[in-house]
Amino acid sequence: MAPSIRLSPAARSLFDEPLAIAVQGLGPRQQVTLRTSLRDETGQLFQASAHYQAGDDGELDLARCPALPGGSFSGLEPMGLLWALQPQKPFWRLVKRDVQSPFLLQLEVFEGHGERPGRLLAQAQHERAFLRDGVRRVAVREGRIRATLFLPPGNGPFPGIIDLYGTGGGLPEYRACLLANYGFAVLALAYYSYEDLPKEMKEFHLEYFEEAVNYMLQHTQVKGPGIGLLGHSKGADLCVSMASFLKGITATALINGSVANVGAVLRYKDITIPPLGINPKRVKVSKSGIADIIDALNNPLEGPDRQSFIPLEKAECSFLFIVGQDDHNWKSEFFAVEGSKRLQAHGKKKPEIICYPGAGHYIEPPFFPMCAASMHLLFGKPVMWGGEPKAHCEAQIDAWQQIQAFFHKHLTGKPSGTSSKL
Repeated sequence: MAPSIRLSPAARSLFDEPLAIAVQGLGPRQQVTLRTSLRDETGQLFQASAHYQAGDDGELDLARCPALPGGSFSGLEPMGLLWALQPQKPFWRLVKRDVQSPFLLQLEVFEGHGERPGRLLAQAQHERAFLRDGVRRVAVREGRIRATLFLPPGNGPFPGIIDLYGTGGGLPEYRACLLANYGFAVLALAYYSYEDLPKEMKEFHLEYFEEAVNYMLQHTQVKGPGIGLLGHSKGADLCVSMASFLKGITATALINGSVANVGAVLRYKDITIPPLGINPKRVKVSKSGIADIIDALNNPLEGPDRQSFIPLEKAECSFLFIVGQDDHNWKSEFFAVEGSKRLQAHGKKKPEIICYPGAGHYIEPPFFPMCAASMHLLFGKPVMWGGEPKAHCEAQIDAWQQIQAFFHKHLTGKPSGTSSKL
């Protein structure tokens, strides 16, 4: 029997779902190298490989068989060939630009554990999709809003969430659409560097975000009375500002966010919050030219920088802080703790803070490979994001469940699992 790759699900799975990988038809205890490859929409190649030895029966099941040293990872890692994918081009991060098409994953089995791949024994293709069947994708161009709304299959209304990304700008949709697969109406909201929105991060007006909140609150497919906010990095401190000043926010989840306003002036009516000061002299640059910016921001508890601290005690919502303890973009754990102290000092409910040792800045949906360093738009050079690949992958899986459970609890009043089985 010729060797063959057995996948479950066989042909297609959602990107944030596990994929079971096995090889059958090998010789007893045969040594093989497994390799995965994937190209993003710009054509950039990502690859991972691992060394394995088949069982006495010629079967190799990645759920039961540990990878041997020498590849991209070792040990029992059923999803290692996905989370260990690395770009062939330095400082390139895997993002999904068009959620309507899947990523095409190539799997190959080669003979032996040599430096160069041996004879090709088997290969397979698998689609890693982002949209579950029946999820609707709606472009939103109402008033000033530039966004995409994802609606789950079935009859609503659904709990509503606005999703904001960080300083990369544009309109990333992949997290919003993956979240919509679990029964949420999710609005991926652009706020700069997209279509006719401001090209640069100079100042933001909260009235723009208020339009998006009101759009969701008035939508027939969105279940009231309030909505949720989900933000990462710069998107997270914008979510803190929205929760602090705008009405109709019930739950706010922040992934490696700041509780001070960062990077741009924030205006709302007659209120102005200046950005937290930055001292470029505190940036450390390694011999390889990668910047560590962890110490660049000033302390929002000291001097004039206190004016950048967002008055989150005004918020009428529940907060969840997701913290990567090896975040090198900024001190996420410090911000979460200070936010918690401020809320409690004003008699507000203590927020949930979930810390992940070994997780870096870009905590993405499950099975996105960790990005250790990439270009930073504001600094104009590659910066390190932190993280250790295995711990980071495990953090992404857990955080994704925690975020869904948090929104189910606060937006539907039901624990996760009761209403997510669509």
